Amino acid sequence: MLLASKHLTAPGPMRLRLKPLWLLALLSGGAPALAAQSAQDTPGFLEGASLEVLSRNFYLNNDYRSPTPAGKSYKQEWAQGFIASFESGFTPGTIGVGVDAHGFLGLKLDGGKGHSGTGLLPLDHDGRSEDSYSSAGGALKFKASRTTLALGEMTVATPVFDTADKRLQPEYASGLLLSSRELEGLDLQAGHFNAFKNQDASTAKGDFSGYGATTRHASIDFIGADLFAGQALGGALYASELSDTWRQYYANLHASLGQLFLDGNLYRTRDQGQAAAGAIDTTAYSLSGKYRIDAQAFTLAYQKIHGDTPFDFVGGDSIYLANSIKYADFNGPGERSWQARYDLDLGALGIPGLSFMARYVSGRGIDGSHAPQGDAYNPFDSASGTYSPQQGRGGRHWERDLDLRYILQSGPAKDLSLQLSHVSHRANAAQAGDDIDRLYIVIQYPLKLGPF
Repeated sequence: MLLASKHLTAPGPMRLRLKPLWLLALLSGGAPALAAQSAQDTPGFLEGASLEVLSRNFYLNNDYRSPTPAGKSYKQEWAQGFIASFESGFTPGTIGVGVDAHGFLGLKLDGGKGHSGTGLLPLDHDGRSEDSYSSAGGALKFKASRTTLALGEMTVATPVFDTADKRLQPEYASGLLLSSRELEGLDLQAGHFNAFKNQDASTAKGDFSGYGATTRHASIDFIGADLFAGQALGGALYASELSDTWRQYYANLHASLGQLFLDGNLYRTRDQGQAAAGAIDTTAYSLSGKYRIDAQAFTLAYQKIHGDTPFDFVGGDSIYLANSIKYADFNGPGERSWQARYDLDLGALGIPGLSFMARYVSGRGIDGSHAPQGDAYNPFDSASGTYSPQQGRGGRHWERDLDLRYILQSGPAKDLSLQLSHVSHRANAAQAGDDIDRLYIVIQYPLKLGPF
């Protein structure tokens, strides 16, 4: 497993400067026979195309048990979304060309001004939920051998930059992504992104919202690899740079030993350039073990953050630590947290498609009082004339998640899914999080068309 200490030193300075077209030519040009074979095996532009329209009905209820900055004790919105996704195959030839496209429409079903702000719908200038919003985007893609380069707007999934899909609309990023599987068991990825579309937005913007600060007119670069993919012992190594903000390094090691799955994750983050989010020097790691017994699974996890500032990240899911869960990430400065989780597959008990999960995470030891003064995590408060750290000393909190899911296994509505989730989070004043009870009800139905 991966171990970390607060004295771990970061690798030397890294320059992430990508030249994707050159890389594509290099990776494909060295294996003409493999490229020809790949071209024969790859479906054509239309033959390999698929179209899916996902209907997503989302109800979200936030019941605050402590005062909020917005002065609302209750937020509730209900909306209907339609997400269309088109993926083409590739044209014939050594370098195939294809297109991916997506479109979204969101409709408000319920949610007045007094209850707005759950993140399902955008808000107008008066703070009311918009009646509807929509967006569209796409990417041009090139394939040579087993290497693909995509340019445009897309979803991304890496440990150092990961767009989320937690509300009505997925998040999207604009830029380029290079993916290569030339070597068996080795998945390489490199990317450069300079715009981001939030879950409740119609257009992408040239800024990235981090955990503690928003970096405007920024871009993010990353490179990395998943190692020994699909094998009992595997891992990953990644590095990223958020321009003039920080450099981040990630390592993972995981192993399957019969019914036991072990997983370790490690992040190292240092500020760089103009340090737009302030001085950052953090090490974060998590260790977890999951054991299966027939239809049941039991998980225990431990997570630790070393540093005077929280573990910072951009993109809604760019934190692959074990205790980053539905509401809280348990990533406060100095925080240590423990998790106990129980999963039950009721399909083995005669109800195919039904599953249940219960999880509890407790975090403590948070101390944000040493965050550098004047930076994002300890700004100057002109009203009081003093610095005001986001988190104090002795912070602690806990979260409990309950999740019930059912997926229809057959019939005309096959793959229709229903998710019912309840989240409770409680914190003391030093942790500065909300005391909240949250209820999710999500009904989804995918309509798949193609291949054509």
